[in-house]
Amino acid sequence: MQENKKKQVLLVGNPNVGKSTVFNTLCNKKQKTGNYAGVTVASHSGNYVYKNEEVEVVDLPGSYSIYPSSEDEAIFSKFLIEEQKNYSGVIYILEALSLKRGLLLFQQIQDLGIPMILVVNQIDQAERRGINIDIRKFSEAGGIKIIQTNAKEHLGIDEIREAVFNNEFVKTDQISFDTPNEYKDFLQKFAAHKGIDNPYQAWMAIFSGMEPGRIESIHELMNTPEAKSMVPKRLQVQETVRRYQNVDRILADVISKKPQFKELLTEKLDKILVHKFWGYVVFLGVLLIIFQSVFFLAEYPMNWIDEFFAWFSAFAGEHLPEGPVNSLISNGIVPGLGGIIVFAPQIGILLYFLYLLEDSGYMARVIFLMDRFLRPFGLNGKSIVPLVSGTACAIPAIMSTRNIENVKERLLTILVTPFMTCSARLPVYSIIIGLIISEGTFLGIKYKALVLLGMYLLGFLVALFSAAILNKFIKNKGKTYLVMDLPTYKKPLFGYDLKMVLGKVWDFITGAGKIIFIVSIIIWFLSYFGPKQTPEQFVATDVKLEQSYLAKMGKTIEPIIEPLGYDWKMGVGILTSFVAREVFVGTMSTLYSLDDDAPEMKVIDKMRHDVKPDGTKVFNFATGISVLLFYAFAMQCVSTLAVVYRETKSWKWTAFQMIMMTGLAYFVSMFAYQILK
Repeated sequence: MQENKKKQVLLVGNPNVGKSTVFNTLCNKKQKTGNYAGVTVASHSGNYVYKNEEVEVVDLPGSYSIYPSSEDEAIFSKFLIEEQKNYSGVIYILEALSLKRGLLLFQQIQDLGIPMILVVNQIDQAERRGINIDIRKFSEAGGIKIIQTNAKEHLGIDEIREAVFNNEFVKTDQISFDTPNEYKDFLQKFAAHKGIDNPYQAWMAIFSGMEPGRIESIHELMNTPEAKSMVPKRLQVQETVRRYQNVDRILADVISKKPQFKELLTEKLDKILVHKFWGYVVFLGVLLIIFQSVFFLAEYPMNWIDEFFAWFSAFAGEHLPEGPVNSLISNGIVPGLGGIIVFAPQIGILLYFLYLLEDSGYMARVIFLMDRFLRPFGLNGKSIVPLVSGTACAIPAIMSTRNIENVKERLLTILVTPFMTCSARLPVYSIIIGLIISEGTFLGIKYKALVLLGMYLLGFLVALFSAAILNKFIKNKGKTYLVMDLPTYKKPLFGYDLKMVLGKVWDFITGAGKIIFIVSIIIWFLSYFGPKQTPEQFVATDVKLEQSYLAKMGKTIEPIIEPLGYDWKMGVGILTSFVAREVFVGTMSTLYSLDDDAPEMKVIDKMRHDVKPDGTKVFNFATGISVLLFYAFAMQCVSTLAVVYRETKSWKWTAFQMIMMTGLAYFVSMFAYQILK
């Protein structure tokens, strides 16, 4: 059998032009596609095979210019220039509705002498707006191969594969940017000194040498009046203006527009959805629908899952030989896994709605709408991207702060993003809300949905409040502005988004399942044995839960957590959930399954009827509110702490975040319990 040949190509373009969709379609890669800048914050790669040739596609972060202004753009520029010998060419994605904006970066890459294929994506959107693009003239003016695509409908994808197979990448020898006359002699000397043949590459190398922190600055390298007079930002602005003038001349002969006799749907909807008042009302309504669905639509599949694991636990208990193994599986592992998997439908529904909002273009409006709120709190408008992403998971959300240029604003965003309610908190919120909130409704909306919405809003408000306080103490290093495009509204790809959600839910189940599996074994072991057992009893039988090592450990910390309204079982749940928040639910499921009283009852019913020595319910209203507030504020996630350290490269800020959030969680929960009890 003949081995596949392999080549590497780069996928490049501005943010929000459908680049990630092209990547997913080319490689059948399950990567989330969003409609706002910064969704791809690091390079991703995927492979496909076409005509016995294997192609690796590297999807680089979106960028507006070759000059990096943020960490994700620095990744883009570094890979594009330094790895030039390792890839065959660049597939440049250009959105049909924003040709002018996209051609700036295109010309810069073209002038670097990098071979390219130009892809004009979302051509259908331009046609709907009465915009006609003469592809033949466009190709001649740019001196490049052009392919028209509609990536969401898989149109033009095979043409891209065929062009890559035939190596139709075009490298131009003609540079469109004319270096300022006063620097031409200096540029030639510098290029000769560095051994660079391409004038624009030399121009780029000069600016690289001027970056702070470089060992050898351009001033030291060539101590000339020309070098001393160069101001990088000013020259970059001049270059941008000249390039756009050139782009305008090209597009004047390429684009023609039909007269529009009626207002487009996008303009009509935006009058409401980005309105200063009605925009927030609509957004609040959308959130209510989502959280109502989280409880209403998930009710039946959650019951099915709960009943299955209850049956499986009973089946294992009946058919396995009596002894430790029986207890470990039927009372430890199975209830622990079931306690977390039962919440998969709720997480899936929440993520599915978020994906649909992003896919449709509405999430970009939310970002635009919320920008005016963030400035007084010291946050950049781009901070809303990680804050919104944090509702799924804080880890990728913190990584997405790389697209924030300002160091202070990026640090503030990293420190407050974990306050956003992530999917790992959802199982905790769901089980506690189910225990303390009634089944009633208000104007047709479940009380439980309103409380869950309140928890999400609380996380957002505390994030803003924390940012406002930290803003007073962290020094500012410059000012930035939100620059983004509002995409046209699009019909979401319901099936494609469902496929991605199923993948995310499976990742949640397998990721949390591994942790729960290990934690369940540890909890079972500590609960099965006790300090008063004889060696013979260690093998023959287990001890009462109240006399186990687990109870002893829990009761040791009970004085610390008692002011919060928690008993020793909840203390154990809090300790184990430092691994991951959702482990709290799995731990409680295991603990209550190990209890010999009323073995036929469901875990949640056992929790509902559990009482303290004085006869009061363990999970009463005051305790439930205390638990909700604790998990709203506490940093109960080791993985998030690791990512914070990696992104800040500072143990000081990582420790500060851990202490700040845990301390706040403790005192707010204690205050709430003492008031409400």
